[in-house]
This record gives sequence, structure tokens and C-alpha cells, in this order.
Amino acid sequence: MPDTRASGALLSVRDLGIRHDGADAEAPAGASFVVNRGEVVLLLGPSGAGKSTLALALNGLVPHAVPATVRGRVEVDGLGTAETPVSVLSTRVGMVFQDPDAQLVTGTLLDEVAFGPENLRLPVADVLERAEEALRRVGLWDRRHENPDRLSGGGRQRLAIACALAMGSPLLVLDEPTANLDPQGVEEVYATLGALVAAGDRAIVLVEHNLDAVVGIVDRVVVLDRTGRTVADGTVDEVLRARAPELHEMGVWLPVSTLAALRLRAAGWTLDPLPLDPTELRTALDAADAPAGSPAASVPSAADVAPVASAEPLIRVRGLRTLRGRREILHGIDLNVAAGEFVAIVGANGAGKTTLLQSIAGVVPVARGQVLLDGIDVARSDPRELSRRIGFVFQNPEHQFIAHTVFDELAHGLRRQRLAENEVRERAFDVLRRFDLDGKADVHPFLLSGGQKRRLSVGTALVAGAPVLALDEPTFGQDRARADELMDLLEGLSADGTTILVVTHDMQLVTEHAHRTIIIGDGRVVADAATAAVFADDALVRAAGLRQPPLRRAFAGMTRHPSLAGVTRLADLPAPETAP
Repeated sequence: MPDTRASGALLSVRDLGIRHDGADAEAPAGASFVVNRGEVVLLLGPSGAGKSTLALALNGLVPHAVPATVRGRVEVDGLGTAETPVSVLSTRVGMVFQDPDAQLVTGTLLDEVAFGPENLRLPVADVLERAEEALRRVGLWDRRHENPDRLSGGGRQRLAIACALAMGSPLLVLDEPTANLDPQGVEEVYATLGALVAAGDRAIVLVEHNLDAVVGIVDRVVVLDRTGRTVADGTVDEVLRARAPELHEMGVWLPVSTLAALRLRAAGWTLDPLPLDPTELRTALDAADAPAGSPAASVPSAADVAPVASAEPLIRVRGLRTLRGRREILHGIDLNVAAGEFVAIVGANGAGKTTLLQSIAGVVPVARGQVLLDGIDVARSDPRELSRRIGFVFQNPEHQFIAHTVFDELAHGLRRQRLAENEVRERAFDVLRRFDLDGKADVHPFLLSGGQKRRLSVGTALVAGAPVLALDEPTFGQDRARADELMDLLEGLSADGTTILVVTHDMQLVTEHAHRTIIIGDGRVVADAATAAVFADDALVRAAGLRQPPLRRAFAGMTRHPSLAGVTRLADLPAPETAP
């Protein structure tokens, strides 16, 4: 590993351990790395390793604003973050959070970007110069007089980046910056970051699980193990290519194309070097011979994966028009969902996906007769009765936590059903074990890691045994291993008759698991068909602001190995059962 005492580094992290007040262990618990100007460093690690906590320590929010015990040392531009005020560090470190709305406070783009420099008491001319330069850098200068609310999700994230740039910060720290963005927004954000890096005067530290989008701009990869100690630090080739099997075993995210290549290697294919993106994977396969006796890919038909439609739909939506304030978000939605279906709801940011999911679940008000759930009118239903029929998981897990311990969070819904306390405990602890949270039963939900919060939020929806589960971005904040476990669990529930509704921006996840895909655009149903049929229409996918999933891009139309041409899911690739 590189020497973390290297002189002249913009950022130096040495043996960093952080224990939050009330937490039972450090996370991270021994992180060490350096970042030089002009570098993009990707920080990986399993859920609970402390990646987001480490990010907050880089600009001093930990420990100055977030109480915690810190050992080791963090230096930015020669300043120790433990003893330097956040106001001073803000000129060295710009922070961009997962949700850009959490850091946007003014009425126009120009005011938003000028806000930080104004608080540094810079002369007006300097403030305006910085704001203009930052907005031009991210391609938003021509929209400077607009309200940030009019921007797309990707546009708001670019605005948040501009705000950090206007502070003159040489180091940008981005924590899952594309987690809530549609594929087009992801492209916008990483095109902006790529251009910033090309200038060479700034450095970027990224916590990101969408490696397919980011790998093209990364210089170095730092990996934390489950305890939060640095176990890998090197170039993309040294870490992602050379140590991919080890990282996969740890449960961290890898590019989908790399996971596919690992499976094919296990089936006897020679793929060296290991591909990291769809283009590399296709090129490598075009140059490779199929191994002798290699089994053909197994591509299931729609009849193999979709449930048999019942005469009466479990969910019936007719003429759904949902308002937020005075604004109509959904404009006359009609759809049916059968028991046991696994349905993905996709679309661009602002299309109305989450509003549709919340309307079906009764989270937002709907007019009488517009949503029927298992024969019950959602608009007329008592919340307790509704919770027996549908479990809902918010995009932000913290929006649904109401109890003071993890156990009580799970027990709350069961107690509302007036179950016996021994049954409450049995069912709650079964979920805790299933989601690897049994050691956290007495911990406050807000002290969990991001991934643990997500698992708890899914557990609260699952524990009541409702026949319908509605989940908004279910893999948000999860490491790869936990995400796989969760999706396999949902698939199993679907096979047993539970109806699954998922809103997601992860097109590979949709292809892997959903029987059916509904595209929402401008509050209307743009497409509603079997998942394979939806993604077979390239023009439709592109027009909806979406992108083809990585495996479809890699394999579609392949002629040298026609048995792979129809593969869209990792599970369909030829590989031994022990392969990733």
C-alpha cells in the first residue's frame, strides 16, 4: 500500500478510528490512505465499515458537529480536522451528500452557489466571479435565475457540486452522489466530475456503489474490510481487476460486467485481463474461444418467470390522479397487479414513480375508488387495516423510524395488531437474524450504518407478513452481498405468493428480478409489459431517460457466441454453482 505519510498529499488519513456516542464499536476502525491533487479515489467497503462516517470526518463534521470519539489523524491541505474549525475546513473540503435537496436552501441557482462564498465575507465581485465560474463548470450558468426545484435530480446534484466548487475547495467528497438519480442524471454527474478532474487542480473522494458508472474516471481504489480497516489501496488494475474475487468474497460492489466475467471464468472461459465494463467484456468474448464442453446459457422464457395471472387482480388502479399541494403529479393512471407478481416501476427523476408507489400504499391521499388493494378501498381504509395488507419501505429509511431501539421498531407494527408479546418477540428476532441485525436489537435505529438502516426498514415492512410489499430503492445503501440477499429474499416471497412492487433506478436489478416493468413518464404510464419486452425496445428505453442494463449492452447481438446473445441476467450465464 502507498505510504500514508507521503509529503505534499492533499489528504492524509492515518489509522482513523471513530466511535459514535452510544455505538458499541468503531467504524471505521483503522482506515489509512492518502489523496493527491488530480486524483479520483473510490472508497469501497461492506455495509457497516464506516465509509459515510469517514467521509464526514474529512470536513470536520465528525467530531465537531457529530459527537464521536476519534483516534488517529486526518489532515487536509496540512490542517488537522480534529482541531480546525469546520468554517475553515469548508474552504478546503467540499461535501456533496446523497440527497442534494438536503443542502439546497435558496430560491435561484445563482443565489445557491453564492451562498457559501458570501458566508466567507468575500467581496461581492469575488462572490459573483466564483459563482459564475462554478455554474459554467457544471453547465448551469444559462439557468442561473431558475429555482433549483425546476432542475432534474442530476441537475440538482450538479448544482450541489457547483456549490462546493464555489467555496474554492481543492478536495471534493461525494457520498453516494448518484444513489437517487436516473441513468441520465448519473451520466450528467460523472461527465461533470470527469471534466473537473481533467483540470488537475482538485481531488475527489467518492463513496459509490454504482461502479458501472464511475469506474471510467477513477484513478485509485481504497477498500475497507467489515471492521473498517484499509485492506487494499492501489490503481483500478491493482485492486478491481487483480483482486476482484477477494472483493466479491468480502461483499463489496463490483461492476456488473466484472461479475459476469468472474462467472464465465469459473465456467472455463479465458478472460484476461478481467473486464470492467460492457465494451471490455464484449471485446474479450469476441477474442476468446468457448471452452470445450461449456454449457450453453440458460435463458428463461416469460412463462418460466412470470406468475399465472389471476382472474381478479390483487391491486386495481383506475383513473388515479394524485396531488402534491395544488400540483397534479399522476394524470389518470390505470393498472392491475396480480398476486405474486414482481413488478418494477421505473422512469426518469420526477416522472411520478414514488408518488405512484405511495398512492397504492396509502402513504399519500387518494380519491375514493381509485386504488383497490385486495378488495379494500385504500382511501377508506383504517391505517391499521391497511398495514396488514401492504408493507411500505421509504426511499430514506430514517423517514419511517419511530422507536428508540431496533427491536421496538420491528415490534411496533406487531403490537398494533395486538399480538401476544411472545409472538412479537419471536417474529421480531426472526427478522433480526435474517437481516444480520440480532446484535443491534437494543441500539437506536439512528445509530445504525446506512446499510443497516435500510435492512431494518425492509424488516419493518416484512415482519407483519403483508401480502404486498412496496419498496422504494430497496438496495439503497446496501453492500453487494446484502443487496443480493435482500433481492433473493424478495424473489422467494414472490414465488410464495407475495406481491412485490419496487421503484428503482438500477436497470440491472430490474432485469435480474422483475417479471414485469412499468415505465412512468410525466405522471402517465408510458409502457407496461414483461421486462424482457420493455428492454427489447431501445428507442422506448432511451426516450424514457433510461439506459440499457450492462449485460444487455455487452451481449445483445453477439454473433461469435450466439448462446450468449440473449443473456440479460447474471443467473443465466453458464457457470458452476460455486461461481459468483
